[in-house]
Amino acid sequence: MKTTVIGILGSRLDHQGLGKRRHSRWRPSLGILMHPDFPVDEFVLIHHADEAELAGITLRDMRTISPTTHFTAHVVNYSNPWDFGEVYSQLHDFTRHYRFDPEQNHYYVHITTGTHVAQICLFLLTEANYIPGKLLQTSPSKEGTQGTLQIIDLDLSRYDQIASRFEREAQEGMAYLKGGIDTRNPAFNALIAQLEQVSIRSAAPILLTGATGVGKSRLAKRIYALKKQRGQVSGKLVEVNCATLRGDNAMSALFGHVKGAFTGALTARSGLLREADKGLLFLDEIGELGLDEQAMLLRAIEDKVFTPFGSDKETSSDFQLIAGTNRDLFQRVRDGKFREDLLARINLWTYELPGLRHRLEDLEANIEYELQQFTRKVGHKVSFNKAAREQYLAFAQTPAATWRANFRDLNSSITRMATLANGGRITEESVTEEIRRLRYDWGSFQSVTGNNDPNAMLREVLAEEVLANIDHFDRVQLAEVIRVCRTAKSLADAGRTLFNISRTQRSSANDSHRLRVYLQKYGLTFGELQ
Repeated sequence: MKTTVIGILGSRLDHQGLGKRRHSRWRPSLGILMHPDFPVDEFVLIHHADEAELAGITLRDMRTISPTTHFTAHVVNYSNPWDFGEVYSQLHDFTRHYRFDPEQNHYYVHITTGTHVAQICLFLLTEANYIPGKLLQTSPSKEGTQGTLQIIDLDLSRYDQIASRFEREAQEGMAYLKGGIDTRNPAFNALIAQLEQVSIRSAAPILLTGATGVGKSRLAKRIYALKKQRGQVSGKLVEVNCATLRGDNAMSALFGHVKGAFTGALTARSGLLREADKGLLFLDEIGELGLDEQAMLLRAIEDKVFTPFGSDKETSSDFQLIAGTNRDLFQRVRDGKFREDLLARINLWTYELPGLRHRLEDLEANIEYELQQFTRKVGHKVSFNKAAREQYLAFAQTPAATWRANFRDLNSSITRMATLANGGRITEESVTEEIRRLRYDWGSFQSVTGNNDPNAMLREVLAEEVLANIDHFDRVQLAEVIRVCRTAKSLADAGRTLFNISRTQRSSANDSHRLRVYLQKYGLTFGELQ
């Protein structure tokens, strides 16, 4: 491996007078070449156009000290050496045109010489890996003219103390996104771990999918709070449920309007996208948005500009989008109800939040969280007695507990019991009554005809001649599969429900494929059943 040093000419330190005395003084750029244990194969000396004479003298002296080193001069010509933007721009141009080959070279960036602005720019370019190397700091010594040198590696993972701090911050970020709930579900924890990194490192759109009540809105708020805490956004969080937007109201609410744009538009309106400038826009149920609004939203995401309703002038807004949906957007695209280009744009970071039925190991921690939230609201503590807690947990994990509305069901259930708890204690009697109510509520969604007569459901999707060749055993099984598919939000969601045990015993669970193959046996598709 060869060694390449990149440095800026020091107009004062590398000067030290143009007479013979300069050879008896420490000059940083030359001192690097005097270390026998640090041989330099190439030295790139960056200097300003006005310093050509000094650069020529310095390069001649450097060649005398190290005749085997290849020297290259790179000229910059910024008008103001203290203008950060101008200096960074020209040094950045250097990194774009210089041919780095980290497979064959070790690169060191000398940050002792040059103005403080230039030194900061070199540091930033190295830290961002535009220059794939390490920093080199030199200083004078009492003996000789070579001075001392120190190598600074910006790979922070090498420094245990810093790495542990980053790990601690990541753990704090994950706990923040989880609302302080000690979740144990491996899939959910892995999802949150990656989402913590994406939230801090990226401003690209994030798509949160999952059934109603899985916590999309709550998670979006926590992402915003985390980004705000880390200085990633300065604007506010703007939330809107796209299912509530229709017609002109949708255009006006999202993109604003000018006065007189339509009947009743007595004053101008800035719109939600504008309000989210420098902040975060959460569009829940984005699958309900109209095609015209989708087209304008796509442009706003990509170009940061849009045209308010009734206006002929563009306005701008620099926001990050988080989209939520309980729909299968790919199916919506196939149905012509969602733009494929918009889906491609928001599908960079997609996270499907599992429902409560698929996170039963997190049930107890979420019950405790709901009790804590209730306590904060009412100002006094409420808790289960031991027997009541065991009774509730036992029921909550049975197949009878469908948790149709997921965490919303859990929140409502805990709120009811906590409100009626005398002396702040939830008893077995309260739990028994709550279980009775939950059974009734969830049972009300069941189709009596579909439960008692599987043939009635099968006749809706199969021809009589096909049905006549299916055993009663297979009819009952197929009817249940169809019922699950009709209530599921996606093929994957239905697969997780149907294969809830066997999927945990596989190294790679492909529930969607298993269900698709099963349905194909009867000439059915998930889309048709929906």
